[in-house]
Formats: sequence, C-alpha cells, structure tokens
Amino acid sequence: MSVEVVSILVLAGIFLVATVRPINLGALAIVAAFLLGVSALHGADVGERTDAIFAGFPGDLFVILAGVTYLFAIAKNNGTVDWLVHVAIRAVGGRVGLIPWVMFLVTACLTAIGAVVPASVAIIAPIGMGFAVRYKINPLLMGLMIINGASAGGFSPLSIFGGITNGVVQKAGLPGDPILLFLASFVFNFFISLVAFFKWGGLELLGRRAEDLVSAAAGPASAAAPVAAAEGQASSGGGATTTTVAPSALEEPIALDRDRALTLIGLLALAVGALFFDLNVGLVAVTVAAVLTLISPASAKNAVNQIAWPTVLLVCGIVMYISVMQSLGTIKWLGNEVATIGAPLLAALIICFIGGAVSAFASTTGILGALIPLAVPFLTGSHAVGAVGLITALAISSSVVDSSPFSTSGALVVANAPEDRRDAVYKGLMRWGFSMVVLAPIATWAVLVVPGWL
Repeated sequence: MSVEVVSILVLAGIFLVATVRPINLGALAIVAAFLLGVSALHGADVGERTDAIFAGFPGDLFVILAGVTYLFAIAKNNGTVDWLVHVAIRAVGGRVGLIPWVMFLVTACLTAIGAVVPASVAIIAPIGMGFAVRYKINPLLMGLMIINGASAGGFSPLSIFGGITNGVVQKAGLPGDPILLFLASFVFNFFISLVAFFKWGGLELLGRRAEDLVSAAAGPASAAAPVAAAEGQASSGGGATTTTVAPSALEEPIALDRDRALTLIGLLALAVGALFFDLNVGLVAVTVAAVLTLISPASAKNAVNQIAWPTVLLVCGIVMYISVMQSLGTIKWLGNEVATIGAPLLAALIICFIGGAVSAFASTTGILGALIPLAVPFLTGSHAVGAVGLITALAISSSVVDSSPFSTSGALVVANAPEDRRDAVYKGLMRWGFSMVVLAPIATWAVLVVPGWL
C-alpha cells in the first residue's frame, strides 16, 4: 500500500476515533503527523524530519484562534455580551414574532466578532428557551434560530470559522473571497431559518404580542440543564457550559459603563482594522484584549483561561497533519487520480457530502482544516471547478449540519429545552440536521459550483 493511501486512511481513522472516543482530534492529528512524518518524510535523520513536521505548524491560525477567543472572553466577563442581548430584546418591544429573529441576529453577531460557535449557543440557548417557555414559542424553532444564527455569523473575516477557512485557503495558494464566504453563509442560514420559522409556528407568532399573554411560564428553570461537551464529540470544536438567565432579568436596565463602552470600541476597531486596513485579525484582537486588560484587570480576570484551547489544539493539529500529507505528495497524487476520473463536478459534490456527513458527528473546525487542502486537486488544472465556489459550498455544507443533536450546538439546545419537550426537540433536530446533510451539499453545489461563476 502506498504512503499516499496510508496517509488518507490515517486521516479517516483519526476522525473516526475522535468521533467515538472523548479525545481531542487535534491531539490525534499531531500524533499521526509525528509517526507518519518521522517514518515517511525525506530527511537525513530524525531531527531533520521532525523539523519538517514543525514547519507545518500554523502560527497565524494559532494567533487568530487564541486572540479572538481571548477578546470575546473579556467581552463576556465585563457584561458587554449581556448588554448587547438586552438592547436587542428591548428593541422589539412586545412583538413575540420577532424574538426568534433577535436570537438569530444576536447569536450571529457573537460568532461574527469571534465567539466560538458552541460558546455563543451556550450563552444564548438558555435565554432563548426561557423566552420560548414564557411566550409559548415552539422550542424547536427557537433552538434552530439560535444554531443557524451561530452558523450565519461563523464565517465573517473576524470569526473562528472564517479565520480557519481563509487561512487554509491562503496557505494552499488558492483564490479566496472572505466577504463572499461570509455573505453566502449568512444568506443560506437566513433562508433555512425562514423555512424553520414558518414550518414551526412563525406565522401565528407574527400576530401575537407579549401583553396579550398571561405570564404562564415564570422562568426557564426546566431549561437550565448544564452541558459539558467533550471536544472529541463536538461538531464545532471546543466544549462549553450553559448559562441560565431568566427572561425577567433581561427587562432590567443594563448600563453601558466604561468597560463595556471600551470593549465595544475595541470590537469596532478590530472590524475596521481587519476589513479596511488588511490588518491581521489575531494580532489586532490580542492588542485590543491586552489594552482592555491593562485598563480594567478585574474584568479580564481568568480571560486567558477561557481561550478556546481545545479548538486551538484541534485546528493546529489538523493543519500540521495536512502539511505532512502535502510533503508526502498525497495532494499531488489525489490530483492525478481526479484527472483520471474526468468529472471534477462530481468530485466536488462528493467532497461537499463528505464535509456535511462527517461534520454532523465530528468537528466542523477539523473538517474545514482537512477537506479544503484535499480539494486542491479539484481546483487546479484545465478541468478545475471554481475555487471560491467550491470552498464556499464546502464551508456551508460542513457548518449547517451543526443542528444535529450529536453536535455540540445541537446538544446544548436539547439540554436547555423544557423537560416536557426535550424528546420532541431531540427528534426534530435529528430530522432537520440529517436533512441538511443531504440538502445543503446539493443546494450549495448547484448554486455556487455548477454555474462556474465563482
């Protein structure tokens, strides 16, 4: 068996092991990179081969992942996140039909500015389920709006998914379009949320006002079960625990104090610097976080400990292993194999299906780090498909399946659902999540890849 085939089988094997066992996928990838690299890479001695393994360490992605989650931890600690949620909820007044969309937008904003997807779902899910109980909103609808919102903002140039995808694309020497990636993901998640909204009672909610309802549900006590998701079982990388917030608490004024105002200014500076001055997201995020820490050490206490270290390990490990595969010539070998098939469009559809199917159980961050480099053969040569279109389709196909109850986001929603509706929410997410495994690759492939306009 050739070393190229072995490297692919090892990659599939570590994804399988990390799915069925509670072990970080990145740790397995580093072990695989070490063993495969030392035994198969070219080099005069073990030291030279080890240096070749470390040459694939993604320092830029490390800084991005650590920096943005560090900054978000400070924003969470000093109440900036609570303030944003409070402002958004009060903005809709008594319009019950708009509350699910507020949850969608708030969660999208959190992930767009750097929150890890499971962390943003963990923060918003208890709040959203509390409102679902209080205002008689279908909890499955509320859960899907929160999960889809997290995915909608997940590919902004400032976000974790966006940083990973754009970084891997740049490292592979492929053309990319970060803004198109973000907008395409947002629009797709908006439309599937629109379908969910009208499928599960949204039309009825549009005619309902809060003052017309008696406070039949006093609080979200039944929706407060904490969850600790193991990284190896997380679809989006990184576990999170839930936070319980009673709806009544959100009606109390939350002041925009000095620390929160400075944090908002810092987030705005991060967005402007990254989008208009092409500054590195990770370096700017660390700078803003450091300044906020110097100004208010108390609000930044333990923020470093809240950095998404499991996600950092996962992404860096996967990228290191893919680098070893590239050094072994696996990517070039795949290119030759694809050339013999002569059907790059079919290959592109298959890789989107693989991304969706595996991500429904395993890590979305790991999938993005692994499949984009493996898609390079479909993106080069005389019969190549459009790089931007396929990367965007693959990214969307791999992320919208986070609604599966086997993913971290889906599990958080199930755990925070009212106890008497938990089984229904679980079954609903199961059906919805696995329908996305089939429908999302077909839809994104048909719109973004087949026409060849990207």
